[in-house]
Parts: sequence; structure tokens; C-alpha cells
Amino acid sequence: MIPNKKPAPQGPRTDERLAKRVAEMVPCSRREAEQYIEGGWVSVNGQVVEEPMFRVSTQKVEIDRDASLMELVDVTLLLHKPPGFDAMAELGEASKKIKPAQQLLSAATHATDDASGIRLLKRHFANLTAAVPLETGASGLVVFTQDWRVLRKLDEDAGVIEQEIIVEVAGEVAQSILNRLNHGLASDGHPLPPVKVSLNSASDTASKLRFAIKGSHQGLIAYLCERVGLEIMGMKRIRVGRVSMTQLQPGQWRYLQAHERF
Repeated sequence: MIPNKKPAPQGPRTDERLAKRVAEMVPCSRREAEQYIEGGWVSVNGQVVEEPMFRVSTQKVEIDRDASLMELVDVTLLLHKPPGFDAMAELGEASKKIKPAQQLLSAATHATDDASGIRLLKRHFANLTAAVPLETGASGLVVFTQDWRVLRKLDEDAGVIEQEIIVEVAGEVAQSILNRLNHGLASDGHPLPPVKVSLNSASDTASKLRFAIKGSHQGLIAYLCERVGLEIMGMKRIRVGRVSMTQLQPGQWRYLQAHERF
């Protein structure tokens, strides 16, 4: 019988945490080194690494010449949600029946013409909260934010923030129908929330109506159209408050710019 051999003692580790390496290179405190890394200013063998715990040994570590210790700010992302995705579902709720719109947010789907000037970081996809619900069958602007101030604004002012939605319906729409929609309908004797409706475009087979509605009332547009005999073919939200979706393509997102306010 061969006796069990003791494992050979391991030599000292030759690698170290990236934060330690950066702190020695700058030089700076370990916390400042972590800020440089989390800010996306540090690359390892030419690839940006945002994890301070990442271990390095002989790799080439470089710090961007424009590196800054400015505090990392919370961001707001604007997504053009395609139909079929749940705007408010969290990533953990994904299933065969539920497709969270948040799963569309990645570096690959970032709009190339984003004019915000914000440097994309991995941390921008963490701790996001969806605001201002949108029907699963509809497409258009959905807001995801890390900023508690933006979330509070959209929550507390939900009843007065105007949304603009383009609704495509079958056939032509008579002026009398527009008048009925604009002058208010009631349900069981109770007035429905007021809307402003105008004709955006029309053809022999379909018309596009522009709805301006204050507050988040899922199902309201479908109900109004049903009441006046209109068949909805598609819905797209293009504006929330003063923020428009601009030229975002379906499935793409951009950052909320510094000057934009809901």
C-alpha cells in the first residue's frame, strides 16, 4: 500500500489585486485606485477592466491620461422598447412568458449616435429601476434610472407628466370621431382622463393618431379606441414629459443628456 503523499507546498502568489497595482503606479490611496478602476480609466493588456479585485501579474496595466477622480454619477437610460417586452419586469422575472425590456440594455445595443458624451461603464447596467409603465404590446420610450431624483420626479408627478403616443388604427378616421375623443368620454357615468388627439397621417388603409395624455393609464387608449370603433394596429410612445425618444431604433438605448428634464 502506497502511503498518501502530502501535497507539495505552494509557492507565494505572484499576482496581486489591480487596485494595489494602480495605487503603486499613480501613486495614490487604495480607495482612489478603486475609483480610477471603477471609472473605466484602467486597462489591462489593452482591455478596460472595471473590477478593482481583478488580479494581475505580468500583464501590462495602463492608466488613461485623462483619468479623473470625479465622483461617479448615477445615470438614466432611455430605451426604444419593441413590442412584446415587459417594461416594468425585473431581470429575475424572465421566463417563456415574460421578456423584461431591461434585458435589452447592453453595450451592444447602445446607440452609436448618442450625443450625451457619457462614457459607457458596466456599472451603468446595475441597480436600474424602470419608470412610467408601457403596455407590453406597445413599442416606444421606456425610462430606466439609477438616479433617485429622476425616479421621484416621475413617480410624484406621474399624474401631470404628459406622454405622447402615436397610435396606428385601421382605415380612415372621421373628424367626428376625433371630436368625440377630444371632448371626453365617460365610463359608467364617470369622466375618463382627458386626452388630446390629432391626425398625424392617413392613407386608404390606415391612420396614425397622435395622443397626448397626462398620467400613466395603461389600457386607456385601447379602451377609448374601442368606444369609438377604432381598431388599433400598433402603438408607439415617443415622448415622456419634455424628453423625446429622438431617432432611437427599436431595441437601442441612449443616455439621458445633461440638459434634458422630464
